Amino acid sequence: MFEQAVTWLLFFSLFYLLITTVILIRNRAELTALRPKGSTASQNRKISVCIPARNEENNIGQLLDSLIKQTHSNFDIHLLDDQSTDNTYQIADEYREQYPEKVNLHSGKPKPDGWLGKPWACNQLGNLCDGELIVFLDADTLLGPAALEQISNSFDYDSTDMITVWPRQILGTFWEKSVIPLIYYALVTLLPAIYVYRKPRWMPAFAHSRFRHIFAAACGQCIAFRKDVYNEIGGHSSVKSEIVEDVELAKRIKRDGFTMRMYHGVGTVNCRMYRSEAEMFEGLRKNFLQGFKNSLPLFTLSALIHLIVFILPFITLVAALFYFNTIILYLSIASVGLILLHRLVLSGWFRWDPIYAFTHPIGVIWFQKLGLVKIVDYLFGRKSEWKGRKV
Repeated sequence: MFEQAVTWLLFFSLFYLLITTVILIRNRAELTALRPKGSTASQNRKISVCIPARNEENNIGQLLDSLIKQTHSNFDIHLLDDQSTDNTYQIADEYREQYPEKVNLHSGKPKPDGWLGKPWACNQLGNLCDGELIVFLDADTLLGPAALEQISNSFDYDSTDMITVWPRQILGTFWEKSVIPLIYYALVTLLPAIYVYRKPRWMPAFAHSRFRHIFAAACGQCIAFRKDVYNEIGGHSSVKSEIVEDVELAKRIKRDGFTMRMYHGVGTVNCRMYRSEAEMFEGLRKNFLQGFKNSLPLFTLSALIHLIVFILPFITLVAALFYFNTIILYLSIASVGLILLHRLVLSGWFRWDPIYAFTHPIGVIWFQKLGLVKIVDYLFGRKSEWKGRKV
């Protein structure tokens, strides 16, 4: 009876992995890089780059260096120091003095009630800039020299109103290399990226008009809008209390009938999200449950599926070698093989060390630990702290 139950769970795991294999193959072709060529209009339009920065003294200089080197000439930078307690403002001020025609430095106003920190900072920036395109960057992002040019090209090439770029993540420590790729793994194996841009051909038009917002994803590390569209949807004031404000902006774009597209940033946009396991834990802790709309049943179901699909086959593979159950052995080999194949494809795509494809179960268990902490946070009303603020 026990072996029969395990066998059915392994069939479920394999079925799940086969479906996600199809999605991964589609995304490898359809989640493209930014467009390298564009019209004269795209080359000449003004871009306003907006950077909310709070306690970013270790990152802000590198980002500003990468912006100064852009091949697109018609742009300006608006950096808002969000009440930093380190040297962020002083470092940014040095760049303002050296490049006064490009760098505008602003001091953030106190956060009003009902606002979260990042939406409030971005809202101030959105009101300060005047570019035809507005590009929001996190302070830990780095741009290749042609990034702004290619962002502008992509708006015209794909006739879109909003774009978001999933940067190539720079991974340093063991835990970064084991955990961060799982975020991208979930993206490219669960959501066909082309559906963010256009209607699925299998979905009736009436259904798509009602549910199109479910095909929405975004990465706030690099997100851009046509300025008039940004204003029309209410900008960041429309998501002022949202922890995952980037995804909520994408949903608002879709609901209001505008278009958006996702791109990967390999070769163009890089980011180092975290520099230690502790920093990574707290950074992901603040919004992990919010990604499931604070639904404990959905959150728990997702955790259970991950244990069945990504942990069970590794356990049964070892067990089957000792107990010589042929069916369980073959199902386990097939599931583990697909998981590793997925991860190797992802590593090649985003130029990560392929050896860390084999730490996939470790990363999954790490997220299970984070999930348990978030459940306790939710049940006891505990708030996370990020950069000196309760979230």
